[in-house]
Amino acid sequence: MSFLSSMDISASGMTAQRLRLDVASENIANMETTRTESGGSYKRKTVILESAESGSFRKALQKAAGVVATAVADEEAGFEPVYNPDHPDADENGYVQMPNISLIKETVDSMSATRSYEANITAFNAMKTMAQKALEIGK
Repeated sequence: MSFLSSMDISASGMTAQRLRLDVASENIANMETTRTESGGSYKRKTVILESAESGSFRKALQKAAGVVATAVADEEAGFEPVYNPDHPDADENGYVQMPNISLIKETVDSMSATRSYEANITAFNAMKTMAQKALEIGK
């Protein structure tokens, strides 16, 4: 693994965490959405992250891997029926199928993504400082 490839790992982590934060924000914004373009209520989205380099643990240590978002998937959890007969999307029994999105869960996901992003920034800055110090030694 080259010295500066650690910056690539941190950069890939920051990109992945930014996507997680964007998806959590989208979920919060659509908590009350009962009608989408594809029909039906909004489905909660989740980000699927994987290692950028597959293979053995030894290979991962020898080569910079990083992380990559492989998909933004709809969660298949059911909808929450809410009794509201005046709602335009209510069924014949007066129930509306609301998205099964928890504000608490999305807030925790947002906080986790933010902390992970900050950790990657710290690692990136540490590598940058080490590179600068190495150049100063060569003077």
